[in-house]
Amino acid sequence: MGLQLSDGDIKSWEEVILLYNSALKQVNTKIEILNAEFQEVHRYNPIEHVKSRIKSPESIVKKLKKHGYDTTLNNMVKYVNDIAGIRIICSFTSDIYRIADMLANQKDLQVLTIKDYIMNPKKSGYRSYHMLVSIPVYLSDKMSNVKVEIQIRTVAMDFWASLEHKIQYKFEGKAPAHINQELYECAHMVSELDDKMLSLNDEIVSISAKMEKEKEES
Repeated sequence: MGLQLSDGDIKSWEEVILLYNSALKQVNTKIEILNAEFQEVHRYNPIEHVKSRIKSPESIVKKLKKHGYDTTLNNMVKYVNDIAGIRIICSFTSDIYRIADMLANQKDLQVLTIKDYIMNPKKSGYRSYHMLVSIPVYLSDKMSNVKVEIQIRTVAMDFWASLEHKIQYKFEGKAPAHINQELYECAHMVSELDDKMLSLNDEIVSISAKMEKEKEES
């Protein structure tokens, strides 16, 4: 069953999706510019890749029903915060907070909520950094503030989350206990891997800086 829209609301539905798509484009552009600037100034690319998507009508309906809301257009806009979603994949955990700070400093982007599942992982072991932001979208005759959910995580975190999502989808959220336990243990392995890779990268940067200094002094 889809959203309950009358014939007169179809245009409104299309307009809402236009707004969310426009918001995604604006945030994506900000991310591209920040990444390019970081590459130019620091000779380092903190972002591996970026994914963006608009939530499907079926997923929106499912989420509204799950929380006991009628499947109306107004409820969709009011209660579903992740209709427009962007996922930023980084190499290291330090990049996550660096990117989050850079985005938060954008004057036309308002941070509504932050959920730090890196410092406070979910019970399943899930780790990621979530920002719910609002960005103004200007049409020909009006301006609307549109919500976008931004998830920032490392490559390792993303690999784990992708596998966990597939497993939970396969078992409709009721995976056998031993599989959930193994996933949880894998999440700890991912956390340890991220820590080791960050430590290794910091050591490489330190050695490189020392070599450059010695080169200049010689």
